[in-house]
Amino acid sequence: MSSGSEGRFHSVDVSSITPGPLRATLRTADGVLLEALHQPCTARSGSASESVTTAVDGGTAIVVAHGFTGSVDRPAVRRAAAVLASRAAVVTFSFRGHGRSGGHSTVGDREVLDLAAAVAWARSLGHRRVVTVGFSMGGSVVLRHAALYGAAYAGRARERAVAATDAGRAGDAREPWLAADAPEGRTDAVAAVSAPARWYYRGTAPMRRVHWVITRPVGRLVGRYGLRTRIHPEDWSPVPLSPVEAVPLIAPTPLLIVHGDRDAYFPLDHPRMLAAAGPSELWLEPGMGHAENAADDALLGRLADWLVRA
Repeated sequence: MSSGSEGRFHSVDVSSITPGPLRATLRTADGVLLEALHQPCTARSGSASESVTTAVDGGTAIVVAHGFTGSVDRPAVRRAAAVLASRAAVVTFSFRGHGRSGGHSTVGDREVLDLAAAVAWARSLGHRRVVTVGFSMGGSVVLRHAALYGAAYAGRARERAVAATDAGRAGDAREPWLAADAPEGRTDAVAAVSAPARWYYRGTAPMRRVHWVITRPVGRLVGRYGLRTRIHPEDWSPVPLSPVEAVPLIAPTPLLIVHGDRDAYFPLDHPRMLAAAGPSELWLEPGMGHAENAADDALLGRLADWLVRA
């Protein structure tokens, strides 16, 4: 079934349309097939023994963007989804190259299209309001998605295209594959957890190991067979908009940045740089490590409350 205007996003192979969790295969704007799961809100309604079990409640849906090497069925993702579902419906999915999704990971570049497809699917199911939360790599993706599918970026992209045409050039769009004018793919609020501010960061030992996995042929074999993540072998060309460059383009969409003070991957200059780049709220979490594995239930509950209210 189509989940977007002009056929940009599609949901196919829907396994169930009955109340309860709904699995589907989504097709991105560039043709990659993704596994996805819609989980209804489990908040109590009516009597104390009655819970919300309809496939869609028409209210807020939270779309979760997992970290590098994650997937829809990883325990940390399922735990996070269960907590978030106590406040709103939840959509989880596996990025390209992860889990049972097709394609190869571009480590934060074209994953924006994956998130847009998941957001569009949530809207197609009837949710009036769709918000996003991302962890680590997923955090960089939700920031870039909020900017690239927002009105500010779309306006600037049109200005660049007009300027290029006037100058006799074919165009100089930073993201030539992007359908930035697709309103069904836009988010109503965004939270980035443990996200990097800039690309190519190698200042910590864990990030040096990540870069080895991504950039070396042997590392990509380790990623494929050891981490169940298929990584694209080509370098970025052009280098995509970075998370810190994306932040100024997100407003007026509400933005929350969350980071642990014991994050072994990205030190605190990353969240502070993001928060300084544009209107946002910053939570620095004492004792927290990195991404969805380190986010406890209390923090996930506060995240869900912020996303529902924002």
